[in-house]
Amino acid sequence: MLKPSTLAMILAGGRVDELGVLTFYRPKSAVPFGGFARVIDFALSNLMRSGIELVAILSQYHSYSLINHIGTGAAWDMIGRYRGISILPPFKGHESAEWYRGSADAVYQNLDFVQYHSPSHILILSGDHVYQMDYREMISYHVENDADLTAAFIEVDPEQAHRFGIGEIEFENDRGGRLVNYEEKPMHPRGNLASLTILCFKPEVLYAVLKENQQHDSFEFGRDIIPLMMEHKYEVYGYRYRGYWGYTRTIDEYWRTSMDLLGQEPRIDMEKWGLRTNMEHRDIRDCQPLKAGPKANIDNSLVYNGCHIEGSVINSILFPGVRVEEGAEVRDSVLFFNNTVQGGTRIERTVSDVNTTFGPGCRIGGPRQNDKEGITVIGWNNQIPKQVRIGRSCIVYPHLSVDKWVRDILVDGEVLL
Repeated sequence: MLKPSTLAMILAGGRVDELGVLTFYRPKSAVPFGGFARVIDFALSNLMRSGIELVAILSQYHSYSLINHIGTGAAWDMIGRYRGISILPPFKGHESAEWYRGSADAVYQNLDFVQYHSPSHILILSGDHVYQMDYREMISYHVENDADLTAAFIEVDPEQAHRFGIGEIEFENDRGGRLVNYEEKPMHPRGNLASLTILCFKPEVLYAVLKENQQHDSFEFGRDIIPLMMEHKYEVYGYRYRGYWGYTRTIDEYWRTSMDLLGQEPRIDMEKWGLRTNMEHRDIRDCQPLKAGPKANIDNSLVYNGCHIEGSVINSILFPGVRVEEGAEVRDSVLFFNNTVQGGTRIERTVSDVNTTFGPGCRIGGPRQNDKEGITVIGWNNQIPKQVRIGRSCIVYPHLSVDKWVRDILVDGEVLL
């Protein structure tokens, strides 16, 4: 077997405030998704299908959940002499003694790892996006143009363009062209081509710009590295991606992307996409089949093995171990592993983290109003007493003790500490 020509480095990230309590104890890339997987599984599955089997994951925030999920890498066939997944946390040593100061600094601190493998191409990916892509097509485009950097872009809603890195491409064909301008989260975007944080570099160029960037005060690929390369007249190209792209940076985006799994023709088809996950994590593969009682009603939902449904589940996604008792209803919601919904409780437009029990007669969340999603989020390991009412857009922190609960209706957007 020949040594791999491409090294992929996944930016697993830390927590983001917009995901609130879902990233209190895990990096954003390890947030559960789709009823059995994690968000990072999309990048890993794309790499597997693209034949890229040498992967490094850069993470420094509550890495245990991510490490436990990745395991040996066998779930993605990334185990062998010249293939594998390495998780690279920050370290203290002769040349490095601090946390990663940004995505570019994370790669810079691990250049010894990169140079040891001596790849022909370095592929930098974000670990918190939901999409299907064969990276070989982009790498081929990168090689054809003898580019120093090729970055992938997708068209987004012009009203949302200010939230992303926005590029202007001088198109030479349908695949892409030279990148002539790039701004990170501009106040007044000059276009709507958003960066996917999929970057293919010539190694020697990446080494040089990362070293130069160390003299600056900011260390991000979008904010610093791409503009620096354009300023120095490197050969920078944009590659156009036309498939589905789900963003999971905020609660609303996470919920909307999850809802794209549902329907007769879902926008995300995990079976067709060939999504892989580690079935040993949380003993998913050992779960008993779904058990649905005589009064169960399951409509347009993904309900996985290990669930026990006696009540009603509508337009929702339930992870293994969820129990919905008779007389309970879950609607337009995502319940992570091992939630219990007791009789008479109604949950609507809610995302609930693992190991939460909702007592009888609760009312959680509510319908959409005033063009806002209004998603309620429940942190993990909560015991919610009977008859508690929690309104739209509320955030309930993890491990909330019973003596702090109130039984009045919480107003929209209230944070329950």
